[in-house]
Amino acid sequence: QPQLVESGGGLVQPGGSLRLSCASSGFTLKHYAVHWFRQAPGKEREGVSCISKGGGSTEYTDSVKGRFTISRNDANNTVYLQMNSLKPEDTAIYYCAADVLACYSGRPNYDYWGQGTQVTVSS
Repeated sequence: QPQLVESGGGLVQPGGSLRLSCASSGFTLKHYAVHWFRQAPGKEREGVSCISKGGGSTEYTDSVKGRFTISRNDANNTVYLQMNSLKPEDTAIYYCAADVLACYSGRPNYDYWGQGTQVTVSS
């Protein structure tokens, strides 16, 4: 029963911060690149960030550069997304996904998906 579980979402005001967690259960996360995606109502799913196996490289979509930071603690099988200076347009369900190959490998399916955590940025 391997799975990914996201946590840390919630309601914050503009300019606030949240830290999302993506934790694996039943498998060892260190062997996977881990992505964060988000999807807002009526919008396509958007790639937010990714961290490589070993954490040696990271990627961010332009809209979050300088505000979000992805990191990993493989001893705890957890990847984090620190989100600062949040904006209303960051409101979405945030999902993590693991790929045994690499960030944005182009494969049709990721190895594991979480069920998502809601982030709402509103005053």
